Amino acid sequence: MLRNPKEKALKKLRKELRSGLYSYLVLSLLEKEGELHGYAIRKKLEALSDGRLVPSEGALYDILKGLKKLGLVEDEWAEVGGRPRKYYRLTGLGREVLGELRDEIRETVLVIEKVNGGW
Repeated sequence: MLRNPKEKALKKLRKELRSGLYSYLVLSLLEKEGELHGYAIRKKLEALSDGRLVPSEGALYDILKGLKKLGLVEDEWAEVGGRPRKYYRLTGLGREVLGELRDEIRETVLVIEKVNGGW
């Protein structure tokens, strides 16, 4: 079934915009919270965004895997309530990278506000 051009464009651009944003948000949550398991990360994003910015489970675990591969997060298994859970935490490198990303996001927001006339 063919989508209309608007739906197709929105889907593609939202995916591109959100992929980097999700990584930033995950790093920021881990900085704030210390350690979280994947489901807790997803639930916190859902609560903070009123359900508007919630990656699928598969996308979230891909993001976490990618952040781990870059050395920005590390993980550790722990048993909680009889269930094994993988907890993620920020590394020193992750903190450094997050700091620089935060500066870049501030600059980006300023430009967006200027382009949009202060919203």
